[in-house]
Amino acid sequence: MTSTSTTEPLRAKTRSVPRHARGRRRGRAEAGRLAALLLSPTFAVLALVIVYPLVSALRDSLFSSGEQLDENGFVVQGDQFVGLRNFADIVRGAAATRFWNAFGNTTFFMLTTVAMETVIGMAMALVMHHALRGRGVVRASVLVPWAVPTAVSALLWRWMFASDGVINAIIGHQVLWTTEGWHAKLAVIVADVWKTAPFVGLLTLAGLQIIPGDLYEAARVDGAGSWRQFWQITLPLVKPALLVAVLFRILDALRMFDLPFVLIGNQKRSAETLSMLAWDEASNLHYGPAAAYATLLFFYVVVVAFLFVKLLGADVIGEARGRRAVGRRAVGRRAEDAPAAPPREEVVPA
Repeated sequence: MTSTSTTEPLRAKTRSVPRHARGRRRGRAEAGRLAALLLSPTFAVLALVIVYPLVSALRDSLFSSGEQLDENGFVVQGDQFVGLRNFADIVRGAAATRFWNAFGNTTFFMLTTVAMETVIGMAMALVMHHALRGRGVVRASVLVPWAVPTAVSALLWRWMFASDGVINAIIGHQVLWTTEGWHAKLAVIVADVWKTAPFVGLLTLAGLQIIPGDLYEAARVDGAGSWRQFWQITLPLVKPALLVAVLFRILDALRMFDLPFVLIGNQKRSAETLSMLAWDEASNLHYGPAAAYATLLFFYVVVVAFLFVKLLGADVIGEARGRRAVGRRAVGRRAEDAPAAPPREEVVPA
């Protein structure tokens, strides 16, 4: 007697799947343990140089040091827990005017310097990308301002911005650049753009070099001019590298300290930043307010970086996820359209 039966092969197949799945899970677990073991020294160093100072600053921002009066009116010395009083004094207390001035200066420097460095850096990258005689010399010379230490470049520009310096000789007018006023802000902006615009240019140049030349040839065949090629080919394809450079510059500009400190000086309200304000409080042994300033600056940097990535990087992330989803759907459709294997016939003795 003959009959068609697929029960046993299906059972064998269903029994083999969990065994393979367990093997894959075991392999992934072993790979995860190996990765954690290899990364553990890096995590230890990060915890030592980042996590511990951050936690220590958060803790110090809740305390106040020095001589104070307790609830009974007695003078006590040492660290006293004050909760959020340091933050309240900064935002709306006696130090609020100085804090908001430094906050405005920090934001102003970030917006102006990053915008100018992006435009100038993009122009520098386009010039260095084209084939011209002495291109290697041009690229090497561009690195010089970026390679000079910030304190050294600040001293150089302080000499140029002196009352009898080169800048006043060029403009033919006596301007006290390193004193209070708008000219102090302008001096900081010029010095910072001169130093860090090459950084944006180099990162943008790296993005330009991976753009295929066939795209420009096809665009020229279609009649596209240089301006149209820039907006429709160059800028969209160089956008990832350009956004990375801009993000790095935003984070660096928000933490600006050494350039205005050396160029303009300390306690100059026209160029005082949040980092300079935190340093000034710490140098006067006001560790609680200094830690509060540093904590606020940290959260300010985190919020700006998050918004930058969220707003400008959302399209890129969405496109990548969309491509992965389309690929998974295509694989699923191919699996569904594949012909099923015919059942095997078994001869069962009567």
